[in-house]
Amino acid sequence: MDKLTLYRQHIQSILTHHCQLDPVGEGMETYTVFDMQGDHYQVISVGWENGFRMYGCLIHVDIKDGKIWIQYDGTEYSVANELIDRGVPKQDIVLAYHAPYARKYTEFALG
Repeated sequence: MDKLTLYRQHIQSILTHHCQLDPVGEGMETYTVFDMQGDHYQVISVGWENGFRMYGCLIHVDIKDGKIWIQYDGTEYSVANELIDRGVPKQDIVLAYHAPYARKYTEFALG
């Protein structure tokens, strides 16, 4: 199996797992959004709570130039750690939620 196919499977599996774990209130739903052609993956919560419209992204991950870009991570353990646990090298993970100048202080890819 090629690297990108494996990365796509890891991302979809991790996001699906978090989607199933995320507690949702009455009137709320959480679901995954997988753009397979553009390699964009998200977990979204949407609905109504106490008369207010609720919308939020729990996780947003992209694949660009063979690397996994974590755009947003609202999880406790972190998607990066879950990817590492599955064997993805840190050099293939970009913590995109960090400013480009700050990424050099991490052990992950710069971009």
